[in-house]
Order: sequence, then structure tokens, then C-alpha cells
Amino acid sequence: MALALVPGVGRARFDALLGRFGCADVVLAASQDELTGVRCVYAATATAIRQASLGRAEAVVERTERLGGHVLLPGDPRFPPRLAEIPEAPLALFALGRLELLQREAVAIVGSRLHSRYGAQACRHFAAGLARAGLVVSSGLARGLDAVAHEAALDAGGDTVAVLGNGLGVIYPAANRALYERVAQDGCLLTEFPPGERPNAGSFPRRNRLISGLARCTLVVEARARSGALITVDCALEQGREALVVPGPITSPLSVGCNRLLRCGAKPALGLDDVLEEYGLAAEEAPQMRIPADLSGLERRVLDILALGDEHADEIASRLGVTAAEMAAVLTGLEIRGLVMQEPGKLFRRASIELVPS
Repeated sequence: MALALVPGVGRARFDALLGRFGCADVVLAASQDELTGVRCVYAATATAIRQASLGRAEAVVERTERLGGHVLLPGDPRFPPRLAEIPEAPLALFALGRLELLQREAVAIVGSRLHSRYGAQACRHFAAGLARAGLVVSSGLARGLDAVAHEAALDAGGDTVAVLGNGLGVIYPAANRALYERVAQDGCLLTEFPPGERPNAGSFPRRNRLISGLARCTLVVEARARSGALITVDCALEQGREALVVPGPITSPLSVGCNRLLRCGAKPALGLDDVLEEYGLAAEEAPQMRIPADLSGLERRVLDILALGDEHADEIASRLGVTAAEMAAVLTGLEIRGLVMQEPGKLFRRASIELVPS
């Protein structure tokens, strides 16, 4: 236990130490020179091991339990089986929430912190649809599309696992406090960093390998040329997992990373079926809105425009040659009838569920 919780002792070092000394107790009793004589064990790791103790390990476990969490070690039936298979598998995990989600089939969804309206819409579509199909959505609880993926999965009545780049009890970014608490309650928070540990520059690449490691497939929704989401794709490929990519507009810098992956041969995700077939699942046919017979010609033209994508109220009015006041009245009427939905910033989208009889 104590050796597994020592910072800087990864899987390769752990295995090398056990191969040399036989058991963790003997490792903890080894001298500095004996430790640094082991392949890939350097002075900093040796010093950390020399300072480790069973008492410190017990303190970490106690802090985890005070937060309501659990320490998971390889061999524990609650340890995620897919993470036990990856290179540099974690020696210890800290989890808070519904541990049973760690045993389920998962799909990783990642994307940029800065994203477009298109990226958010695509992310919600995939996360909600895949969650409704029974897959657990894993992501990194970061700003942007990670947060969108978690929220969409939960809003759809599905399940999600958030992999943290810090310890339990540390909420990063602070703006995601409400989401952190919601995932802890309805999903599962997972990290390999001990409670209270703050994130640093090296934390997130290590976190990314766990996001992809939990899942059979990683889906990239929107990514810049040097997006951190691309690190997760690299991790997935190194782990022998599949990576799928949502194509983006060629004019958008937010989609350069995705479109380059597609040029290199990545599988495009053009709809839920492209992802679900990797799991041997079929998407449920989405219910379509039936148009009421009593709509006016103007109302029908508004719905035709929104069928092509979200649009601003003023832009719709301009395209149809009506005043802003007239358009506001039309959109309000359509919204009351459940035919359109308003997004922040006076953006409207056509409803996709059947609410009104024909």
C-alpha cells in the first residue's frame, strides 16, 4: 500500500523494484544506493520511497474516506479492468461516486476548451445519444467541451466518469464546482492523484491516458492544431484503442486538429451509428417533429431555416424580410408550441422531438 501511494513510482518503476526486491516491504527498507541501482529509479524517486511509510499511506486513505471516496488498487474487483491493461497502468486510483460505472463499457469524448457553437452542438448530440444507448461517457471535467460532454450525458439520463488532473477535494477549474458536485452525486470522479493535490503542467497528459484508457473508443469533437485533445488520441492509439473524429468546417481554426486527423486516416464520426458500431450497438431512431397543419406560411418558412441549423432571431428576420418585432412574435408562438427552442444569445434551434400531433 505505502509503495503504491508514493509520488513518482509509476508502473515501470514499481515492477522493476518488485522484480529486484521481491515485495513492497523490502523496497521500503532498501537504502538510497540500493534503490538508485535499480533500472529507471532515479534519485528523486528513491528519496520519495525512503521517506514513505505505512503511516503516510494510511493518512492518504483516511483523507480519501473523509471525502467520501475510495482507494482502488490493482486486484481490487472495483478497479477499472480496462485501466489495468494500459501501458503505465496506475498503481492506485481514488474514486468518488458510483464505482459500478468503472466496470461498464465507456466512450471517451474530448475537445477544445475554447469551442464554437457547432462544437458544443455536436458534443451534446454525441454525448447524449451515446449515453442513452447505455455507454458511460468519460472525459476530463475541463472547461469547454469536456464539461459539455459530462452535462449532456447526465441531462440525457445517462452516466459519466470525470477523470481529474488533480486530487479529490480540489475543484479545477473553479467554475466547474457545480458540475464537480453533480458528477460526484450522479456519476463518478476518478483520479490517480492523492486527495488535495493541486494540478500542474504534467498532470493533464497523465490524466488523458486514463480518459482514453477507460474506453474502447475515443471521440474527438473539435480540436485546434495543438489541442490537448490530440494527446488523448495519441494515448488511445498507443493503448490499442480506436479513435473517431467529428469533421469540422475547413475555415475554422478550432477544427484544424480534427481535420488533420481525418486526412491521416482517422475514422470520421458522421453520426451516432459510426460510434455505436464499434460497440456492436445500434442507435435508436430519433423521433422527428411532425409539422402541425395549422401553421402559417411564415411559421413554416422559419422552421425550414432552422432545419439547417441554429440561427439568430435577427438573422431569420432579415432573411424573411420581416421586422424584429414580427419575428419575435412568431418565434415565441413556435416556442410555446414546442416546435423551436431558444439558446442563450437569441439563438433558436428547431426541436427534434415529437411534441405536436399532425
